[in-house]
Amino acid sequence: MAKDTEKLIRQLSLISYLMAERRPVTAPEIRRDVEGYSAMNEDAFARRFYADRSELEALGIQLSVDKPVEGLAEQENYSLPPENFHLPAIEFTDAELAGLQTALSLLDGEFAYAEPLRLALQQISWGRSNPLQAPEQRSIALGITASAGGHDLSQRLAKIETAIFRRKTIVFDYYTMQRDELGARKVDPYQLLFQGGQFYLVGRSHEREAIRVFRLSRIRGKVAYASKAEHDFQRPDDFDPRAYANRIQWQFGDPVGSAEVRIGERIGWQIERHFGRYGEMRAADDGSGDRVFTTEYADPRQLVAWVLGLGEHARLVGPPELVEELEKRLALLTERHRGELELASPVVGERDASAAGDGEASGNGRREAAAIRPERFARLVTLASILIQNGREGRKIPAADVRAALQISEQELEEDIGVLNVVNFGAGSYVLYAEVQEDGMIEVDPEAYGDSFARPARLLPVEAKALIAAIDLIGEHIPEGSLASVRDKVVSALGEDPIREGLQVASAGGDDSQVAATVSRAIAQQRLLAIEYFKENEGVFSSRTVEPYALINGREGWYVASFDPDKDAVRHFRLDRIKSATVTKERFEPRPEVDPAADVDGWPRTGEVPASRRARLWISPERARWAREERTVVDELADGSVVVELSFAGVAWLVREVLKEAGDAAVLEPEDARAAVLEAAAHLAAA
Repeated sequence: MAKDTEKLIRQLSLISYLMAERRPVTAPEIRRDVEGYSAMNEDAFARRFYADRSELEALGIQLSVDKPVEGLAEQENYSLPPENFHLPAIEFTDAELAGLQTALSLLDGEFAYAEPLRLALQQISWGRSNPLQAPEQRSIALGITASAGGHDLSQRLAKIETAIFRRKTIVFDYYTMQRDELGARKVDPYQLLFQGGQFYLVGRSHEREAIRVFRLSRIRGKVAYASKAEHDFQRPDDFDPRAYANRIQWQFGDPVGSAEVRIGERIGWQIERHFGRYGEMRAADDGSGDRVFTTEYADPRQLVAWVLGLGEHARLVGPPELVEELEKRLALLTERHRGELELASPVVGERDASAAGDGEASGNGRREAAAIRPERFARLVTLASILIQNGREGRKIPAADVRAALQISEQELEEDIGVLNVVNFGAGSYVLYAEVQEDGMIEVDPEAYGDSFARPARLLPVEAKALIAAIDLIGEHIPEGSLASVRDKVVSALGEDPIREGLQVASAGGDDSQVAATVSRAIAQQRLLAIEYFKENEGVFSSRTVEPYALINGREGWYVASFDPDKDAVRHFRLDRIKSATVTKERFEPRPEVDPAADVDGWPRTGEVPASRRARLWISPERARWAREERTVVDELADGSVVVELSFAGVAWLVREVLKEAGDAAVLEPEDARAAVLEAAAHLAAA
């Protein structure tokens, strides 16, 4: 029998024994009665028992220890209070359970934490039947699903997840985009962050002696442990992972100053709603209706790029050195669009692999195997509860159903049942006996005193973080019912928010929760939705009354997929551009020909809308490395610059994308787009 299997039998038997005794017991009693300890000598038992206790504590299962006055270890008494093992009962409404089941069905197979999420839902929905049958048309679809997106990235993610849990220092080679160099890193991993379709590691860099953020797709090769020690570090008590999710691009790094940006009245509401948390907003002193946005910045270029992307609706007020930087970049933008841009000669051959990245992208449309597999301990506890529940009700269970519920193979199920069949309370009293029969049914004979596993166990750390991460990924965007109340109940039952110990999901866009709640209500009630929508390409508002069908997320944020009767077509409206939304009293009959999620594998994942035109853009050597990660490169040039290609539906959208590059991009073709950028740059310079 493998050592890991022996350990699992020991630990499960220890739990069963302590729960069955319902009294404090001594170490000699445990050694005598618990499966796996009796054959050990005293020293071996002391080591194994200490190690098993430590592992159970790491899984959130805390043994109570009553120490004698004299302090002799052999006189210590051990017990396991039921509340230290069982999950407190959580009263979910049918709508909340429906929302959770929807979350699982959406994320299954494309969420790095899908397997522990499945086990977590099994535990928290204990004794409740699935209230949601799969609808013919879903009212939510996901373009971004927090998939690891590739074998190498999956392996790194799994290794880092384990290192965070075990407090193990890791080493790896990392490509630093800013300096264009590859170097070795030694890091104490504190937290994983998912933002904008990418996974990031937040941890203490030994080289910098400071906390740094590393993008997993820029790690090269394998991630390894720095030592063979059981633990290498303790995370500081004052570390707050939320600080790293609540930053905008221009705040990545150490602050170098504070900027003031004057925001036009037309988009003031949008900037305050979606960017207000990155600074402070106040009314302009001249009574014009404009707003002034004050924000700290670490990267001047990124802030200038953001202001330029807002076009005529924003003006940088100060500080002077930042205004000067913007003016220089506008001049550069104008210069590179006046006349013909002279390009370096193309490079023949392969480009530098270190700068090219792995070619992996999160949310690539393929159903990848889950990166994070839960501890086998968690799977065994869940399986035991399923078997005991059905056995006590006198039901046989189809083995295929159990394999599907736990996402395990036939061999894994046989092995897990074999382990559970030898877990016991001591003195020959076993938890259960189960057998897969020839007809594919599992027959279970539960022990009368098998109460230990007859109730749901506490969520283990990876299950808890999977559940909370799934809720945070989908947020307020399930029309069947908000997951906010579910999150509150789960965190209350756990006693703490798992976000502090695992994966944090950061919003890809702004705060659209209130709009999302209104849209969700209209979808669920099949009522027409009246919206005031800001057409960013034209800088104007339009009023629409549409039939809302589904909420879809993508690289740019969340959208409502609708049928617009005035246009007689399906239209997608970004929630962060909806100034106001109202559910009308008028119902609509869903159109069978409308499939709102039909294109979820297209532009929501890629960020490129279906378009009739293609543009070729030159990207400067200073920004070429980022372009290789994010765009389709068609030419590598001798000076380090690149030519990229992208689709566009309207010239105004393309102009804004080029403005956001702050002079580091120039349109090569089509000519009308090139002229439009020159005109926009001249207009901004004059303003």
